[in-house]
Amino acid sequence: MGLSITEKIFSHHVGREVYADEIIECDIDMVIGNDITTPISIKEFEKVGAKKLAKPKNFSIVMDHFIPAKDIASANQARISRDFALKHDLDYFFDERDMGIEHALMPEKGLVVSGDVIIGADSHTCTHGALGAFSTGMGSTDLAYAMITGKNWFKIPKSIKVVFKGRAGKMVGGKDLILEVIRILGVDGALYKALEFCGEGVENLSMDDRFSLCNMAIEAGAKSGIIAADEVTKQFLEEMRELNGKLRDEPIFHYSDKDANYDREIVIDLEKLEPLVAYPFLPSNGKSISESSRDKIAIQQAFIGSCTNGRLSDLKIASEILKGKKIDKKVRLIVTPGTQRIYKLAHKAGYIDTLLEAGALVSNPTCGACLGGYMGILGDNEKCISTTNRNFIGRMGARSSEVYLANAAVVAQSALEGVIADPR
Repeated sequence: MGLSITEKIFSHHVGREVYADEIIECDIDMVIGNDITTPISIKEFEKVGAKKLAKPKNFSIVMDHFIPAKDIASANQARISRDFALKHDLDYFFDERDMGIEHALMPEKGLVVSGDVIIGADSHTCTHGALGAFSTGMGSTDLAYAMITGKNWFKIPKSIKVVFKGRAGKMVGGKDLILEVIRILGVDGALYKALEFCGEGVENLSMDDRFSLCNMAIEAGAKSGIIAADEVTKQFLEEMRELNGKLRDEPIFHYSDKDANYDREIVIDLEKLEPLVAYPFLPSNGKSISESSRDKIAIQQAFIGSCTNGRLSDLKIASEILKGKKIDKKVRLIVTPGTQRIYKLAHKAGYIDTLLEAGALVSNPTCGACLGGYMGILGDNEKCISTTNRNFIGRMGARSSEVYLANAAVVAQSALEGVIADPR
């Protein structure tokens, strides 16, 4: 019986063929912490008397949720990670001077590559599967175990094969592809499975769209999302090698065998797919933009950013839609670039000026708005159209507020019209 790409990655790490449902321990190539979850890991690390990291070159901390600090508590929380990073002389510690949202920053820094096993104490760590890696979120104590041993335990997930036929239509991107997958499967339809994305539709996606696609695999309950590396992936990795002078490690490319065993196969025809909007209060509650625009849902806030859609292409399409126009006077438009580099590239290309002239507020890279922490909290009964990844009750603020998930084009057009609108 053939192996899936996920089984092959684990087989390579273990040194023998392993299959879905096996429980194994293997080396971790990159452990990712952040300012919210890492202090818990540090506490457990020190509690057991650990003195040094098992693999300091395979550990990183990205300060991205409440940085710059929003209050005294978050400032004190951040200090725990800063003190630890200084004490252990971490090479991969990213704070205000070189900040970014972790799942945009790590690939940009060349610290995650094809063939890696990656864990992070953040559920959207599955983003990095877009590079052909196994990447998943875990708890803070799991992170502590990896800090101490350099390893972790896994039950190898079964795979669901998701085939995208045809080419994506106008204003349809990776966000829409994953919203359609979640609409089909539901929020627990891929529980502890690996979503393996393939087909012509994926081959024609940019890396930005692939990151968006894998980012929300967790919203279907999946353990990971993954796309086999191709020329698009390899070109991205070479660009990051050139940007950083090197990659943390050399990529290893794995591909599923033709006779690999899948738990299920789903085929989605992109010729029929429109931009989607996920209504409150689940990411699976997707409706086509044709239907959504007829509902004329008035919004008070529009948000473009997060680890799902804070990349350069998102800012580009938003600026193209907003160029020479003004957002609706009843709407607040907040734009959060994923990293400082994305911010700089967007400024150089003129996107930032266009967004500002249209009436947008452009913030520093942060996860703050997405989880209702700061930099865009919703008040009572307010509605927000957002490129973020979750729309649960109270996700971005007041429990009576509502979040509608969509791609950057839909958000930009909606900001112009004051209602959820079709950008096509």
